[in-house]
Amino acid sequence: MPPAEPPPPADAARTPAGQPDEPARRGRGRSFTNVFTANISSSLADGIARVAAPLLAARLTDDPLLIAGIAAVAMLPWLFFAIPSGVLLDRIDRRHAMAIANGTRTLLAVTLLTLFATDTLTIWWLYAVIFAYGALETLYDGAIRAVVPAIVRRADLPRANSRIEAGELVVQNFLAVPVTSALFAVAVVIPLGIGALSYAVAGVLAFFLPAAAAGAHRARRRRVDDAPVAATGAPHDDAGTPALPSVRATFAHQLTDGFRFIMSHPMLRPLWFLSILIALFFSAAIATDVLFVLERLDVPEQWFGVFMLSGAVGGIVGAVVVSPLKVRFGAGPVMAAANFVGPVALVVMGFFPTIPVAVVCFAVSFGSTSVWNVLVMSLRQAAIPGHLLGRVHGTWRTLLWGTMPLGSLLGGLLARIDLTTPLLVAGGLTVVVAAVGYRFLHGLPNPEDVAEHALPTR
Repeated sequence: MPPAEPPPPADAARTPAGQPDEPARRGRGRSFTNVFTANISSSLADGIARVAAPLLAARLTDDPLLIAGIAAVAMLPWLFFAIPSGVLLDRIDRRHAMAIANGTRTLLAVTLLTLFATDTLTIWWLYAVIFAYGALETLYDGAIRAVVPAIVRRADLPRANSRIEAGELVVQNFLAVPVTSALFAVAVVIPLGIGALSYAVAGVLAFFLPAAAAGAHRARRRRVDDAPVAATGAPHDDAGTPALPSVRATFAHQLTDGFRFIMSHPMLRPLWFLSILIALFFSAAIATDVLFVLERLDVPEQWFGVFMLSGAVGGIVGAVVVSPLKVRFGAGPVMAAANFVGPVALVVMGFFPTIPVAVVCFAVSFGSTSVWNVLVMSLRQAAIPGHLLGRVHGTWRTLLWGTMPLGSLLGGLLARIDLTTPLLVAGGLTVVVAAVGYRFLHGLPNPEDVAEHALPTR
């Protein structure tokens, strides 16, 4: 494990996380390459698991409800473990958290492989393994998002996050899906073995990250109560650097810290509420896209995966162009435009349900979503103090992702009227929300220009 770094001098330039803006942090460099490689390896294993799980379920049962339950079980841990995982990430070395999460998932993958090889795998064992995968994903995903701003300058956050986003899309859509499907037909143990190895590689790489990635438990900070107050009214230390709020002692009390911080922040609070509404209606709009493509567009089932690659291509293009667009126009205007164009594309697809229109609209919609995800993540990383990243990220994901199953249910009910109804109604509601929030989004700053983070109210 890398040794602890000496504390910076009092007059050193600092990032929002309280770390010195050292020359080593000015580029993305080896540390980011390590994080990127680890995430690619972990994303490959995640993609294999997402493809293999329903295929295994189909071999174990012919009950559609039990097979559909795989997707629900995979998302359920985010409702229960996102916030506790965030608290844990703010209390332990985040490198250890990444290693523990993927080390345990390696053991789970080996267990799944063993159960299948010995013909003792049941649907209930599969449910248990998938649920455990999801619980550990909340820990690993939170750690990756918290580590990036510790090793990358705020100005480089959009570019770093866009590379992570593009890497995940490429690996999961263009590599994991076809490779897993092909190898599954040859021998199930091969993709399961590759998945176990990929988790192991990602876990090992975590140990080679620098001390800056460790997290809050290494940070030297003073309690707000003891810090002098500057003319602005915000607590500062003797060097004039904003002091970080004191960390609550108990795990139970820290469960609410993320919520308190978001609600006290003038930028994050409206951005959170807007994101939740967008996620609710967007998930409703695309909930029945498989039926829309197969039945309304009359795409043959064997071509469904190829057809949906249009969305993956759009997502990759969005991840590639987001950084140049941010430099050219600014993060706020790009976010406002992406948030509006994406749902408009869904509405257009509902009005003109043809294959050419659908291909273009899927690409535009998913590309806009990719642009939005990168810039929202970058703004959050720039605005949140390093020692609160885990808790705030967990709180943000809990409610945001918790509304998506409700949106899917709404989309299913709308699809009973007609398969284009979710696109027209839910997509239209998303356009309305985007229009209402357009002015607020347009005024958002670039990540490197985010004002000093607001401190949680006591």
